[in-house]
Amino acid sequence: MIMGGGVLAIAAATTVWFMQANGASSAGDEAAKAALAAGIDDKQKTAIEAIVRDYILKNPEIIPEAVEILQNRQKGAAISEVRAQIETPFAGNAFAGNPNGDVIVVEYSDFACPYCKQTTADIGRVLQEDKNVKVVFRELPILSEASNDAALMALAAAKQGKYYAFHKTMFATGRPTPSTIENAAKEAGLDMQAARKFIATPEAREEIQKNIEIARQLQFTGTPAFVVGNQTQVGAVGYEGLKEMIAKARKTK
Repeated sequence: MIMGGGVLAIAAATTVWFMQANGASSAGDEAAKAALAAGIDDKQKTAIEAIVRDYILKNPEIIPEAVEILQNRQKGAAISEVRAQIETPFAGNAFAGNPNGDVIVVEYSDFACPYCKQTTADIGRVLQEDKNVKVVFRELPILSEASNDAALMALAAAKQGKYYAFHKTMFATGRPTPSTIENAAKEAGLDMQAARKFIATPEAREEIQKNIEIARQLQFTGTPAFVVGNQTQVGAVGYEGLKEMIAKARKTK
């Protein structure tokens, strides 16, 4: 039976073996020091490492499981750093659904992205069926200059309290061009003079840049991208995928 310091030694030995196998010598050195502090000599440590190695080789499925747990923890930590920022809608209006919903879905989208267009119907269905969800929209124009222009107009719409109307209309209108952007803005009821004035401000440009920086921080590789609780997903997850993420977020509250 291994008690006391031996338990620590096993944990240290496991870390040593895993880190060495993955070329992480500095972390392995720290684990070796922990084994030494536990009063385990080199001979005992070698024996423990052999036991651990044998167990891992016989049960290799624990490695991806452990890596997934670690990645989820790291992901949760990264989201926690920016949660308040990303869950606060721009101008207080770039959202849809229940303003006091128990689950917040953050969607990063690009008006030139066909998968984002596809997602608007899924978002609409979720909001229709679940009255306790809030969806916060964040602009991530990465595909073209025209999508950046559409994103700026969306922010102008948020300033006028008409964000979601513009968001839906823009995606329904077609790919962003000067004419489709203006038509969507007019259909959403924007004051065009005020909108053009806002688009030229540093505030508008800084909001877009901030979204891009956070997207990089969260390792988003495209659009749409979602943050729900401590989960992130990139791509059109679909209605069922959104429901699953929302349900999981509720369970972990």
